[in-house]
Amino acid sequence: MNHDLNQAESKPHAPKIFVIGLPRTATTSVCVAMLKLGFPTAHTAYVQSAFDQAQVIADTPIFCDYQALDSHYPGSKFIYLERDLASWLPSIKQLLMRMSANLLSEKGGFNPIIKRCFKTTFSPFSVENIQRDEFLAGCYQRHIRQAKRYFNTRSADFLMLNVAQPDSFTQLVDFLGLAPHEVNVTGFEKINIAGKVTAWNEIKHPLKIASTRGGKIDKLDLILLPSPEAR
Repeated sequence: MNHDLNQAESKPHAPKIFVIGLPRTATTSVCVAMLKLGFPTAHTAYVQSAFDQAQVIADTPIFCDYQALDSHYPGSKFIYLERDLASWLPSIKQLLMRMSANLLSEKGGFNPIIKRCFKTTFSPFSVENIQRDEFLAGCYQRHIRQAKRYFNTRSADFLMLNVAQPDSFTQLVDFLGLAPHEVNVTGFEKINIAGKVTAWNEIKHPLKIASTRGGKIDKLDLILLPSPEAR
């Protein structure tokens, strides 16, 4: 794939690839791999331009809105990221506790897209609940169960991927249908380890797509509708 952003944007009919795993399932590692494979990529998307320009989009609001996005972007592919519960639970608990004050605040805090997605996926969201492994495991299992049921008859469009597995990168390359000469990386980097969550901000790449417009977001009803240029 060509790594020139202008050329990438000139292909509006390229199918979208949505990474629908929950936070702390290696979404950043997958997004970095996608950049290196030549895909315009957004890790989170809160403006229409991100949906228009990126071919790969992950995290918020994808893990919450993938069914609506499937309807608005027919022909898309979906990658569900799995992670062993034993390692995911302490990681997601730390993240949610760190986010909880802003998620629960009625006077600002996070933008409304983040609030809606996290409070819907981890419902009922409360400080008490997100400290309970049983509650978080239930949210994880419900999310993965819904995704499997939704894509039950669409194996060509849906990949279950655990980046901790030794053959995971090969699975991804095969799912994307890439030829050997298009693959210039050999695996996934370990990113955002030890509780870190901001590694994506430090990534510099010509195919990295901004998630906001100078920190501003679009209205929710606009985000799910591809602009005329992207259809």
